[in-house]
Amino acid sequence: MDELEILGVHRNKKFSPNHIGNDDAIFQLTARELEKLGCKVTICCEDDFLAMESVPQQQIFTMARQKQVVAKLQELESAGKQVVNSAFGIENCFRTNLTNALNQNDVPVADSYIVPTSYQGDEVFNKITGKGYWIKRGDFHAIHKEDVSFARSKQEAKEILREYALRDIPDAVISQHLVGDLVKFYGVRGTDFFFWFYPYDNNHHKYADYEQINGSSAYYEFDAHNLHEVATKAARVVGIDIYGGDAIVSKDGSFRIIDLNDWPSFAPCRDEASVHIAQTIYQKFSVPVHG
Repeated sequence: MDELEILGVHRNKKFSPNHIGNDDAIFQLTARELEKLGCKVTICCEDDFLAMESVPQQQIFTMARQKQVVAKLQELESAGKQVVNSAFGIENCFRTNLTNALNQNDVPVADSYIVPTSYQGDEVFNKITGKGYWIKRGDFHAIHKEDVSFARSKQEAKEILREYALRDIPDAVISQHLVGDLVKFYGVRGTDFFFWFYPYDNNHHKYADYEQINGSSAYYEFDAHNLHEVATKAARVVGIDIYGGDAIVSKDGSFRIIDLNDWPSFAPCRDEASVHIAQTIYQKFSVPVHG
């Protein structure tokens, strides 16, 4: 087989809140593993990719999230180039799209509703049981701490929505606050690789004060194999291969997914993960695309 010439499009720093070094590390490790497999890898940042008049490589692996970059990748993908993660899958991980996809495909998730940021009614809040609400920007991933905010009351939640509206965020997701253990997971679809851990125990969370809201881990027993199956289904539903996310495990051992991300940092397991990621990319790129 001829040497694969692959373009890697890195993630801009602003899309890696509190994880710039970790995101860079997994991307660079993956590039090295691809080189070990005989690939010629060229890496560029999102802005440089946007400035490219043409992309000579047929295959692209990417952590990009900038909307203009995702749109350009989608155009290239539609024209026959291979992209991992798929740019269409990346867009499906934007919060509103993700909420719709998981709700429509019977993935166990926290009760969640999509509203315009102008929403000031009570109906949605009255549907949600429990103490408090999570308000999340709907049009994109969390970039700032306020993009995922906990509200203890309807009034506080409505103030957050008003603040989103002032920032020209069009819609938001209002989610139920679940009581239980926060578990973070990473996976590579199509492989046996799956890693989960308690992020508070490892000081690994984007925003450390969430522990004050969620509480310390109680270490409830749950079926990790089933979590792998559900996480894999969620990744398949949105169309990504390299994924990570968060779940809340209840006292009875049941769990619900509260977040899913395209190509996270894999920080606690990046050495092992990069091998599986590179092998998955290589296998996908080694299969010719038929138009």
